[in-house]
Amino acid sequence: MPDAPTSAEAPRASLAFLRGARLRCPRCGKGRLFRGYLKQVDRCAHCGEDLSEVRADDMTSWLTILIVGILLAPLVGLVETHTDFPVGVSMVLWCGIALALMLAVLPRAKGFLIAAIWLTRRTGRSD
Repeated sequence: MPDAPTSAEAPRASLAFLRGARLRCPRCGKGRLFRGYLKQVDRCAHCGEDLSEVRADDMTSWLTILIVGILLAPLVGLVETHTDFPVGVSMVLWCGIALALMLAVLPRAKGFLIAAIWLTRRTGRSD
């Protein structure tokens, strides 16, 4: 396993996390982290950082569900106690909002986790 980045080549952890959440390379903040919606690049086009072995895998889904649940649960409780929407309207409304939030949060959660894994150099390889 490679050593963690030295302080001269790695940004502060908070900056790397922010860069990842903004879908940018955690090292330089300029190169794109994804070439598609969730398809990770192998190397940063700007600084050449190797990201091919950094894998966020299932933790991305877990983090997305956690964030969306934390945002939606109080909102659903608040709105549903103060309105009298029909059940069908409520189901369509909240499912649509949950789906939109999940699609918006998922790549950002993956970028955040890629930055965290990159900082610690835990690649996910089994060797």
